[in-house]
Amino acid sequence: MKEKGLVRFIGVSSHNRKLFPRLAADGDFDVFHLRYNAAHRGAEAETLPFLTGEKRPGVVAFTATRWGKLLDPKKMPPGETPPTAPDCYRFVLSHPAVDVCMLGAKTIEEMRENLTVLDRGPMNEEELGRMRRIGDHVHG
Repeated sequence: MKEKGLVRFIGVSSHNRKLFPRLAADGDFDVFHLRYNAAHRGAEAETLPFLTGEKRPGVVAFTATRWGKLLDPKKMPPGETPPTAPDCYRFVLSHPAVDVCMLGAKTIEEMRENLTVLDRGPMNEEELGRMRRIGDHVHG
């Protein structure tokens, strides 16, 4: 389809993280849409390290809040306050291989709050560690 000029770009979405490095090696896909959040970090080992270089596909992450579970006070480790949705988006965007993080704002106010992530930049090691501890607890 690309060779015939019918489409300019092709993307693929999958939960199969090990598939993406194989697809990247073929060079047929331009965008990968994958699950990545503080509770589901398998892509850090199985996918993202293999998506490097100037011609790598763009990476779009989804489910940054793990369908809201990372925001639930009842699911937090003892003594821990839940992260905000922007914290979850910022965690995802802190990985250098992630280009876009999907978000789910319900109101214009939530959208404005979520967009503050772009001004804050990547999380530091302390912030990343907190998100990983919460993610491990929520996932476990």
